Amino acid sequence: MVEWDIRKLQILRTLRERGTVTATAEALRMTPSAVSQQLTNLAKQLGVPLLEAQGRRVRLTDAARLVLRHAEALFEQLERADAELAAYVHGEVGEVRVGAFSTAVPALVVPAVRALREAHPGVVVRVREAEAGEAYELLAAGDVDLALSLAAQAPTAADPRFTRVPLLADPLDVALPRDHPLADADGLRLADLAGEPWIFGGSGPWSDITRGACEAAGFSPVQGHSAAGWTAILAMVEAGMGVALVPRTAAVRREGGVVMRELTADRPRRHVVAAVRKGAEEGAAVGRVLDALRAVAAGLADGPSR
Repeated sequence: MVEWDIRKLQILRTLRERGTVTATAEALRMTPSAVSQQLTNLAKQLGVPLLEAQGRRVRLTDAARLVLRHAEALFEQLERADAELAAYVHGEVGEVRVGAFSTAVPALVVPAVRALREAHPGVVVRVREAEAGEAYELLAAGDVDLALSLAAQAPTAADPRFTRVPLLADPLDVALPRDHPLADADGLRLADLAGEPWIFGGSGPWSDITRGACEAAGFSPVQGHSAAGWTAILAMVEAGMGVALVPRTAAVRREGGVVMRELTADRPRRHVVAAVRKGAEEGAAVGRVLDALRAVAAGLADGPSR
């Protein structure tokens, strides 16, 4: 019977995900030569070629893909074993590392941590802020146990590595200068602002969300200014330099020269999801954190607009 080496299989899986030996080595904090040596040894153990040359790069053989197809079930089962063992040994005690994008930290993670301190003080949450797409890279690499991201930035639900949990359909409000002609208009729609200069980042998820929302409303937004931080964006809105979409969970309400308006018929939303490695959702501590996040998200969904 073939001797299966879990560590070497993990290296092979990472190579499939990262594409090159160099990127695999960086992700696993190994040297490229060590990665190559481990994969050569794995091929000898299994008795099949795993890599073939493709110019200066390598690609996985059909045999390697067959091996990984079966290995995914093994990795999932190992995650379940880890989760059950932790639940058995620690019960209500455990540490969960959470990677979350910036606006999710104050809106979802912090209230969840507060609730856990009251109900399950033995569950410790370590928070790491990360870009929406980066959160999944951290999860795949094992650097966090739970990732909060935007559905648009997430791998598909069919990805065998993760279990995705929908959390929140976050409404997007529009920020207008207080003296804007439509600041107090009834039934404000996104299309009413088609002729305005828009303020959003030059690239990344927020640029995609703003463009997508406006295009769904029937127009392409003219980008008047580019900014990524809410402080800069709202300062420019207050100065009358343009308008902007703002997620309700960003909690960026400010007094003075900015009005936050809820949109009506074409109200856009961004979808927030949590994810864990497949099988890990059965761990007691991770389950507690997921439950707390769901409760906070439900409260936000039921709450009034600003």
